[in-house]
Amino acid sequence: MKIIRSDNYNVCIGGKSLEHFNFSDYSTLAILVDENTKEQCLPLLLAQLPSLSNSLIIEIQSGEENKNISICSLIWEELSKHNFDRDSLLINLGGGVIGDMGGFAASTYKRGIDFIQIPTTLLAMADASVGGKLGVNFSGLKNQVGLFKNPKSILIYPEFLKTLAENQLNSGFAEIVKHALIADVDLWNQLKETSFADLDWKDIIAKSIQLKNKIILDDPFEKNARKLLNFGHTFGHAIESYYLENGTPILHGEAVFLGVILELELSNISRQEKSEIKNFILSNFALPHCPSKSEISKYLTNDKKNQSKKINFSLLSQIGNCSIDNLFSIDEL
Repeated sequence: MKIIRSDNYNVCIGGKSLEHFNFSDYSTLAILVDENTKEQCLPLLLAQLPSLSNSLIIEIQSGEENKNISICSLIWEELSKHNFDRDSLLINLGGGVIGDMGGFAASTYKRGIDFIQIPTTLLAMADASVGGKLGVNFSGLKNQVGLFKNPKSILIYPEFLKTLAENQLNSGFAEIVKHALIADVDLWNQLKETSFADLDWKDIIAKSIQLKNKIILDDPFEKNARKLLNFGHTFGHAIESYYLENGTPILHGEAVFLGVILELELSNISRQEKSEIKNFILSNFALPHCPSKSEISKYLTNDKKNQSKKINFSLLSQIGNCSIDNLFSIDEL
């Protein structure tokens, strides 16, 4: 098992990771699941940790469209109905939606109870569960309401990846690619030279987390360096919001890959590097249709990162390096 220290909590990766937490410190336990993790991942968790078998199971519907205040209310109602006190623990068993919303619900219930993340998707393992960003979508805008709050621990059990469909693996891979592009040219070369089937997920996940962890430890509240992690996400979040509001949600990683391709054109890197990255993405991953600028302009102008009424981008300066606070008016895009 590999342990990565991040601020005031540990990220534990490997087959023994689930055993690396003392659940007996808490008065009451709840496990937040969706219909997929309840069926495919909860039995694996309880087989590894029979002591959790008496936990309250709170089930919500999967999907980005369900990451909202109404579903949070259902979580709060369940905790209240079962008399959860401030010494309780919420265990978030799922992907990015479960982790973001479960952490947000826990952090606001009775002004905050502890929670841990047990990510079950590659996206959540390599990116979404790390860094303390929590929140929900609101009024058609991605992650519009939320806060920063660290979990007590993150337990990454790579066996859960066997439960995923190929498109879910691809979605998580987008964030790994992003981490390599902004901070580690060696990892980028490893990714582009290794077939998808031959990747060592435990190794790749650990490298991805280490890259993100270094950035967030330097800037936990996204005042400076943490903005580097937004590469691909300004256009990406706008595209994701567009599809979400139109009732045809796409996966986060699909939106990020489209965002990376669009933001490459704004980046001050060579045409050869742009082609290398774009060709890698398009030759390996099937992506949805990219909406036009007019179709996503309202989401871009409402992006929470904007400054002085301009759209704020983090852009590549070369593969392995990135710059922050690149501002463009909507007409300049």
